[in-house]
Amino acid sequence: MNAQPQPNRLFFIALLYVPLAVLLYQCSSITNAIFPASQDVGLGSQLDNEIRSNPKEYPILGDVSSKQYVQNIINQIIQARDIQYRGVFPYKSEIIRDDKTINAFCTPGGYIYVYTGLIKMLDNEASLAGVLGHEIAHAERRHSANRMLKAYGAQILMSMVLGDNPGKTEQVAANLFTGLALLKNSRDDESEADDYSFRYLSSTKWYPGAISYFFEKVKGHSSGGAAERLLSTHPLPQDRLDAVKKRVQEAKLVVPSEANLLSAPYLSFKKRLP
Repeated sequence: MNAQPQPNRLFFIALLYVPLAVLLYQCSSITNAIFPASQDVGLGSQLDNEIRSNPKEYPILGDVSSKQYVQNIINQIIQARDIQYRGVFPYKSEIIRDDKTINAFCTPGGYIYVYTGLIKMLDNEASLAGVLGHEIAHAERRHSANRMLKAYGAQILMSMVLGDNPGKTEQVAANLFTGLALLKNSRDDESEADDYSFRYLSSTKWYPGAISYFFEKVKGHSSGGAAERLLSTHPLPQDRLDAVKKRVQEAKLVVPSEANLLSAPYLSFKKRLP
């Protein structure tokens, strides 16, 4: 017969494991203490400067009305109740003129970039709102900032924020798509961003489940190179699509219509793009 743990032994085991559980629960707080969320803005700004200094890799679209269209969607999404860093993160957007790339990404601090290839692939405004909500969630949940903190450490990140380490900032920006730290999201990060995007859009005029249309489009392009960067940084297993459908069912959403998909104004927007 196996001996049962004595009461005193159980007490000492509890003393060991309870602080550990508390520590794991407070990991996000520890991250904030080491590298506060307010520093994400400076970090994102430095990366934004590097992106803008490389028009060959990141040709920013100069059309003001197109940029404002995307920015207006973001401005409405960040009014959602679950947005924590509204007024802290700038949540600025840019359109990258590249029809061959289906992608969008967000740096720490809410600097969002959307490729024309992604915009032109979509059929309605709600789908774009779902993608933008997803990128906002990456910033809100500090996914890329946390990965960079693990990869480089707080001291290097702070030097980048202060502009004291331009070489490292340039290196990080140059490796945006190599998965070294910044953009390669885990499946857990992607699932969490999907969930928060659904929450955000639930309090807006857009159909919250519209990101599923984006997923279906990406699956249709997965055999070519257009979505290669997207899939390398935003893995798309079937369970992500299944999870969105489950959220739609649980929320008991009615069949979407033009009123919450907004296909007509989106078509006009796409026609204005180069």
